[in-house]
Amino acid sequence: MSQTYQMVTLKLRHNYFKNYVYIIIDNETRYGAIIDPAWELDEIEKTIAKYQIELKSILLTHAHYDHINLVNPLVDKYDADVYISAVESECFGFTCGNQIKISDNQILQLGNTSIKCMLTPGHTIGSTCFLCEKHIFTGDTLFSEGCGLCTSYSGSAEKMYHSIQKIKKEIPGNIRVYPAHSYGLKPGHKLDYLKYNNVYLMIDDKKIFMDYRMRKNQKNLLDFC
Repeated sequence: MSQTYQMVTLKLRHNYFKNYVYIIIDNETRYGAIIDPAWELDEIEKTIAKYQIELKSILLTHAHYDHINLVNPLVDKYDADVYISAVESECFGFTCGNQIKISDNQILQLGNTSIKCMLTPGHTIGSTCFLCEKHIFTGDTLFSEGCGLCTSYSGSAEKMYHSIQKIKKEIPGNIRVYPAHSYGLKPGHKLDYLKYNNVYLMIDDKKIFMDYRMRKNQKNLLDFC
């Protein structure tokens, strides 16, 4: 069976921040879901017009500002529904128009395209990945080169360890990984590739993982490419 959707990647900027924003487009209906909209509203609106997208959904991996700052303008213009994990919304006090709270393993329907919500706490308490047929959108949980910081409010290295193990266990190796930031590698590497090239996927011992994630004097943590 052919894939029911296509995916558009946008690399958007503000000062030193560089965020990858993704739009899932259902092939038959042209319904769209945008993931973590940030920074350059004009570019997002041009892309929506170019691909003749009817924006139905805004999917939030977590509630940090660089992942949510265009939610309200997009809701105002397109009347899209906004999906965020219940625990994340409650922890951060995040509210917006058309907000819908989601839970682990919940399935969202975008036309003929199914999107699975996968709760992966660690970077924040309610961080969520979104899984489609051939792609997983990991926000700040899993990068191609590493994993998200666990030092900010509600972060937990122990929870991150369990989330990384969950991804390794539940996600097929041929699924391509699309994070919100890059430290040099382009998004879209298969999970099997990352298992042999990303140190956090290579560590199975919880204590070693936690000690390494929380090690002192880490540099260039916001040096996004």
